[in-house]
Amino acid sequence: MSVRNAHRSFGDLTVFTGVNVDVAPGRCCAVIGANGTGKSTLLGCVVGVDRLDEGVVEIHGVPVDESSPTLRRQVAAVLGDVATFAHLTAHEHLQLVATGHGVTDPFDAATQVLETVGLAASADRLPLTFSSGQRRRLALASALVRPRRLLVLDEPEQHLDDAGRRWLASTLEAEKRAGGTVLMVSHDVALVDAVADQVVEADRWS
Repeated sequence: MSVRNAHRSFGDLTVFTGVNVDVAPGRCCAVIGANGTGKSTLLGCVVGVDRLDEGVVEIHGVPVDESSPTLRRQVAAVLGDVATFAHLTAHEHLQLVATGHGVTDPFDAATQVLETVGLAASADRLPLTFSSGQRRRLALASALVRPRRLLVLDEPEQHLDDAGRRWLASTLEAEKRAGGTVLMVSHDVALVDAVADQVVEADRWS
C-alpha cells in the first residue's frame, strides 16, 4: 500500500498535505496524533470512500478505485460502526458478508470468525442486544470473515476492555504473519507498541 504526495482540503481548510506512506505486506502502520489532524480522512481516501485533491493511493501498484471489484476483494475496512440488519443474528450477518465476498463456505467461515473474536456463545443473538464491546468485535469480525490483502482500521480498540485489546493485538499479529498489510489509526499506545512496525505522526502533516 502506497500513498504519494497526498493532499486533502475542505474549502479553505487544509486537512493534510504532502503525506507519503508506504506499508509492505506483513507489516502494520499506525497513524497517531490528535483529533482533527486528518487521520480518519486519510483512511477514507485509502479505501476509496473519499478522494484526494492531489496525490495518489495505490494498493499493490494499482490506483484506488472504490468501484473496482478487484479493490473490494483486496481491502477490508472498519471505519466506524458496521451496519447490521435488525432481524439477522450475528452469525447470519457474517454469513451475508462472507457470501457477498465470494467465500466458499459462508456458514463455516462465520462460525470460525465468531470463535476467533470471542463471540461464539453469542452467535444466535441479534447485534442490537450486544454491548458496545461486543459490537466492536462483530465489526472486526465483519472484516476478518472475508478475503483481504489490506486491513484498514480506524481506532479498532474503541469499546474494548483490557482483555479485548490483548485479543486485538494478537489478531493483528496473526494478520501480519499471514502476509496481510495493516493500516490503522489508534490512540492506544500499548497497542501501537505491540503491533506497529512503523508509525506515522499526523500532527506533522499540517
